Amino acid sequence: MTQRCGYVAVVGKPNVGKSTLMNSSLGMRLSITTHKPQTTRHRILGVKTRGDSQFVFLDTPGFHLGEDKAINRYMNKAAVSAIHDVDVVLFVIQAMRWTKEEEALLLRLQTADVPVIAVINKADLLTDKTELLPFLAEVGQKHDFAQIIPVSAKTNKGVSQLEDLIRSFLPEQPHIFDEDDYTDKNMRFLASERIREQLFYVMNEEIPYSLTVEIEQFETTEERHSIGAVIWVERSTQKGIVIGKGGAVLKEVGTRARKSMSHLFGKRVHLELWVRVKEGWSDNDKALHSLGYGDND
Repeated sequence: MTQRCGYVAVVGKPNVGKSTLMNSSLGMRLSITTHKPQTTRHRILGVKTRGDSQFVFLDTPGFHLGEDKAINRYMNKAAVSAIHDVDVVLFVIQAMRWTKEEEALLLRLQTADVPVIAVINKADLLTDKTELLPFLAEVGQKHDFAQIIPVSAKTNKGVSQLEDLIRSFLPEQPHIFDEDDYTDKNMRFLASERIREQLFYVMNEEIPYSLTVEIEQFETTEERHSIGAVIWVERSTQKGIVIGKGGAVLKEVGTRARKSMSHLFGKRVHLELWVRVKEGWSDNDKALHSLGYGDND
């Protein structure tokens, strides 16, 4: 049986559903997702093996026009560099919304010598689906896309058809990963992401963007994983906010993250969290590198 295998970049502006789309295809929640933009900060590799075909997805940070800080430049670099390392690009666009971010990203996609599929996500939000037709035509005029396909990543509608389309562009070659593999990320990284996800859910609008998480301890026994993590903030005033009155905020984050990790790892988790200050870490290239940013460039 001839095998097919290839890399598939998932790109788009923040909050269009890139991570949800990859998770939907994988059938598991690998990339963290929240309702807030710019939740994804790293390229996340997800593997799906379906019969003779293996899809190696690269979920990328949302491409955005603001590059005020080093972390913003890092995220845009992670997104744009992915389009040159793959066999197919999925350009995810929210239905009925074409913005300056899409226009700017399209300019970069035009330099990629690979098929680009325009994936129109959140089509399920439209009551009258005929409203989508003029938008599909408008998108089709902007670039010679391999195909334009509407989907709903949240409800999984159209995702199987999208996979069939992607498969047609995958090169004939042996699978890169074992059939049971689903990512190349280690458990420390996945743990830090689960903690950061819960910070987004529990904290107010701005604070999570000034936070990052570093795993200092990860020990495993037959019964459980024991994890110690540092939540880094940029200013001393933020430390008390993250801890909360009587430690209430930190306790809620820890409880939610522990449950999420237990589900992901299939084992009980003991989690300890500390909050420390690293002044201006998000605009310091050296600090970013020490915290794991740039490892997958």
